[in-house]
Amino acid sequence: MSQTDTAYRTGEYVQQEGDYICEAGRRTALKEGDKFPYCPVTGLDTNWYYAV
Repeated sequence: MSQTDTAYRTGEYVQQEGDYICEAGRRTALKEGDKFPYCPVTGLDTNWYYAV
């Protein structure tokens, strides 16, 4: 699994459609214009990383 180094925070807008991985390791498909959600595992704010 490869990730970019750029982190996106819960509540920020998605700039590029694709799969993102939260700090807990859960992969989620997001579309451009969506807001990054809370962590699907913990329910808390998290960092998201673009999965390439």
